[in-house]
Amino acid sequence: MRTYRELFRAPEFTPLFLASSVQMAALTLSELALGTLIYAATRSPLLSALSMFGPSLMQVIGAATLLSAADRVPARAAMTGICLAFSAGTAALAAPGLPVWGAFALVLGLGMVASLGGGVRYGLLTEIVPGDYLLGRSVLNMSVGFMQIAGFAIGGVLVTMLSPRGTLLAGAALYLAAAAVARLGLGRRPARAPGRPSIRETWRNNALLWSARSRRYVYLALWVPNGLIVGCESLFVPYAPRHAGLLFAFAALGMLAGDTVTGRFVPSRWRQRLGAPLRLLLGAPYLIFVLHPPLPLAVIAITAASIGYSATLLLQQRLMDLTQDDLAGHALGLASSGMLTMQGVGAALAGAVAVRTSVPAAMTIMAAASVAVTLLLGPGLRPGGNRTVRWRGRQVLPAASPPGTEARSAPDQQLRA
Repeated sequence: MRTYRELFRAPEFTPLFLASSVQMAALTLSELALGTLIYAATRSPLLSALSMFGPSLMQVIGAATLLSAADRVPARAAMTGICLAFSAGTAALAAPGLPVWGAFALVLGLGMVASLGGGVRYGLLTEIVPGDYLLGRSVLNMSVGFMQIAGFAIGGVLVTMLSPRGTLLAGAALYLAAAAVARLGLGRRPARAPGRPSIRETWRNNALLWSARSRRYVYLALWVPNGLIVGCESLFVPYAPRHAGLLFAFAALGMLAGDTVTGRFVPSRWRQRLGAPLRLLLGAPYLIFVLHPPLPLAVIAITAASIGYSATLLLQQRLMDLTQDDLAGHALGLASSGMLTMQGVGAALAGAVAVRTSVPAAMTIMAAASVAVTLLLGPGLRPGGNRTVRWRGRQVLPAASPPGTEARSAPDQQLRA
């Protein structure tokens, strides 16, 4: 597949796209409404940041306990169930008189449920468009950008017109619609891997995926710089309370532009060369916040930085090249859960630093840390030769194959590298 038209002609891609888009719209509305509600009640940048991104911290628990289900539960049932759980939880957040600790208990529980979502959704994508993961994922990422732009813009209006609680109810209704699209639009597919999901199997597969040095570097590059920059974004509400929706919308616009160009228009021979510059671009523009820039300059910096999120596409494609098919959902789920966990960590760190210093200083510190980590990980992401190691009697290939070669392995004996 080389065009968007061919992609949307693939059976089941359109309902997957629609379900993911509506779910993202619901998440965007709900996060902005909850962050505004918590900040109004507490005036705390830390609690506001944690209310929006703190649930991601629960991803690490889900990744350690639930993730084997990503390949062992039928995708349609899993996606429908996750959306229904979020609809009920978001509606509960809108209940009048709900204490702050009760709101956090609810969103942390939803974060646990969400840990399974990435693996299910993106594992299904590898089945719907086999061999075209990067193009398919870029379109899903584009929908995230569109929905965030629209969601934050509309959410800002709804928060003013309906109140934060009314906006939360609108988010719950959208989650319900996403569940309906998934249930009615997706076909019945068997699980990708045999056996029952279990904590033991989750740990086993996590250890197998982590055992290869090449994948470790990919995972760290996906998780840490991204999470630190999301920490910067988590401070948009206290940085510009009246214009936070605008800042979030332009961040989404930059991400949309980057994913569109990288996923569709950049030739494959250039993608490897662009990886390092894009990873640096993610953090460098935020360094300007040391000057406490006015709103127009802040918008420009945020938009430029968000283009760097397209480096995630290239890293995910590399992860797929290093992973066997029956672990695709688990590998992508681990990547997604790790990213979201680090986003929660980044939000907590940014909020804590902002309390001790100031919001612009905290954003600058988080950006500098992201750039430093990106530079440290750079050498480990360069193409290298294979070195074979053993893990529990299995032979695994931890480094990527040199250009023009392909590692050969028997099914269930080696991980592709």
